[in-house]
Amino acid sequence: MCNNVPGLVTRQRQLCQRYPEIMHVIGLGVREWTAECQHQFRHHRWNCKTHERDQSLFGKLILRSSRESAFVYAISSAGVVFAITRACSQGELKSCSCDPNKKGSFKDIRGSFDWGGCSDNIDYGIKFARAFVDAKERKGKDARALMNLHNNRAGRKAVKRFMTQECKCHGVSGSCTLRTCWLTMGDFRKSGDFLRKKYNGAIQVVMNQDGTGFTVANKRFKKPTTNDLVYFENSPDYCIRDRDAGEEDRG
Repeated sequence: MCNNVPGLVTRQRQLCQRYPEIMHVIGLGVREWTAECQHQFRHHRWNCKTHERDQSLFGKLILRSSRESAFVYAISSAGVVFAITRACSQGELKSCSCDPNKKGSFKDIRGSFDWGGCSDNIDYGIKFARAFVDAKERKGKDARALMNLHNNRAGRKAVKRFMTQECKCHGVSGSCTLRTCWLTMGDFRKSGDFLRKKYNGAIQVVMNQDGTGFTVANKRFKKPTTNDLVYFENSPDYCIRDRDAGEEDRG
């Protein structure tokens, strides 16, 4: 299977061979984040449409360092985190399960509680997603690789942002003398909505002179945080046919 997946770098192929069941989960997750991307841009000329014949999913669009590319990298990175974390909790993977750190007693503003149930193992999802998704970009030291790494990270953080604590009360007549709590991911739509807002406020950047990071292209704008999306090039006019993009002319 791993040898038939196009475009994998050596590190990705190694992870694929070592964790084939996770690759299957990621493959199923692609449909989910692609559908979310299309939902977020359903009223726009560019609507995340994919070309079945194009193995790179979004074709030559992502060769341009535009804000659309920034969103695609962020939402796909978020989708990988979400798919792996969910599979861990559902017992579908041998390499992970519920969050092993959520056990014992704890306190919050409502008092004491016991960790119970199955807390989503978001840290494992993020760790694997970082290792797998970022591997291709870490081979390059150019501006586009840094841009992709930044937006990949923003996508991962967008999933962790919506982790919530859920609790169940135990006691006589429904009293909350004892509480059992667990952490769960929010619906993926929340991450999609958040990243869509970050797309609207994406920050155009240029490389530092030493090539280690970014500065804003327009000094009037704030420096991007790790939650922001960044891009280098202005978006093309999607109302004009681009013969280089390989799209068919439908008149």
